[in-house]
Amino acid sequence: MDKINDRKKGIVSSGKFILASASPRRIEFLKHTGLRFEVIPSCVNETYMNGETPQGHVLRLSEAKAQAIAGRYPDAWVLGADTIVIIRSEILGKPRTSAEAKEMLGKLSGQEHRVFTGFTIIRQTTGTLVRKIVESLVIFKEIPENELAWYIRSDEPYDKAGGYAVQGMGALFIREIHGSYTNVVGLPVCEVMEVLKSIGAIEFPK
Repeated sequence: MDKINDRKKGIVSSGKFILASASPRRIEFLKHTGLRFEVIPSCVNETYMNGETPQGHVLRLSEAKAQAIAGRYPDAWVLGADTIVIIRSEILGKPRTSAEAKEMLGKLSGQEHRVFTGFTIIRQTTGTLVRKIVESLVIFKEIPENELAWYIRSDEPYDKAGGYAVQGMGALFIREIHGSYTNVVGLPVCEVMEVLKSIGAIEFPK
């Protein structure tokens, strides 16, 4: 078994490990574990399909992202993930303009919303495919106009589902989180590591 380790106390993988995402948040979380991995983003169409549930959406996309890379590296462990923000059955994507960011954050202001992340782990040579969904509930305070204007002038809202970063300045708006914090950031680390350990993809050095 080819065990790969990034540093002395890092988590050990039982083969090449690939993150099928360019998300800086997901990359940072995996780096914290000491796991050695490669980043190979997949170019998957993330369009929402008619009649698709939020859970079905994130599972489908996480698997599609992982499969796109696993087909090229069949002996590697491949992790794909997708995160969405839902309020009153509406999916909030990533705002492209300040007007879109203002509209999204206005919807979240003073309300609770849900964050879903679907993740898929694949290793084709062993026939391994595991999918899981993690859900968190987030409650926002009422956002004053001057704070909203200040926030959307920053760069932070524009590559984040829902238009905010819980790990950044967006924390100013959050009263409560029920469930996984890292899930709200974009990768439920506890659940991902539990699955990786259970299928023999990683082990913790003694």
